[in-house]
Amino acid sequence: MSVCVEGNILEELLKLLKLEKIEENIFRGQSQDLGFGNVFGGQVLGQALSAASQTVPDGRYAHSLHGYFMRAGDAGKPIVYTVDCIRDGKSFTTRRVVAVQKGRAIFSMAASFQIEEPGFDHQDEMPAVMGPDGLEPERETARKLAEHIPPGIREKILCAKPIEIRHVNPVNPFRPEKRTPEKYVWFRAIGPMPGEMAVHQYLLAYASDFNLVGTSLYPHGHTFWEPEMQMASLDHAMWFHRDFRMDDWLLYAMQSPSASRARGLAIGRIFTRDGRLVATVSQEGLVRYRPRK
Repeated sequence: MSVCVEGNILEELLKLLKLEKIEENIFRGQSQDLGFGNVFGGQVLGQALSAASQTVPDGRYAHSLHGYFMRAGDAGKPIVYTVDCIRDGKSFTTRRVVAVQKGRAIFSMAASFQIEEPGFDHQDEMPAVMGPDGLEPERETARKLAEHIPPGIREKILCAKPIEIRHVNPVNPFRPEKRTPEKYVWFRAIGPMPGEMAVHQYLLAYASDFNLVGTSLYPHGHTFWEPEMQMASLDHAMWFHRDFRMDDWLLYAMQSPSASRARGLAIGRIFTRDGRLVATVSQEGLVRYRPRK
């Protein structure tokens, strides 16, 4: 599936994440090509959570997921998701999902779902950063750097996207400078979304893979775009705290506490525009730099 399609690109993405049920607890999802040949990790995250959600009793929503990326996926081929219904308790439901392509597992995930119930409530405060109004859309920033983007993926990078992204503290990816490992990004779906919370959750899982591990490169003055840099997601965890809507602005506050042994760790907190903490994300990725001799 190409991301440069005519028509409603948000509808196309939601269709991609919804999946086709081919047997009891077995689903098939198509793949999208973002220009890099391999499947985008967020796509597999979102589709796996979608598959698990479709096997859960009504009134239960994801509160956490923990996934491992094992192999690169082929963006030109579909992915089959098998769901193991491990437990249905009085309050919690547990699912295990394995994503298979070409007969081999490329991703596995455990997800837990919970009924709605009251409890103690506190949260971190949202960082005091500039709001989305007045910030340049990521697509406009990319257009200014178009001459530096490799021709083979330039069209896909510059085309319209179903999720609009605006950077608070942008970095020129082709002329990086060393800075503290902190990144702030506003994002939202470009059009109205359905009412089901499960749809908003698996679309947020999809979007949570953008920008995250790259934060670990900030102190070192490097970026993903360097030919000498090899980067890939290794694992990904999310906790959903409060309800939200993907068609309202969300702030992704990211920071990297550590990078070592060719791995970078990043933590992200996602806030609504009015300051409610709705999700926390953690991800470790391969960050391998091989300078040319």
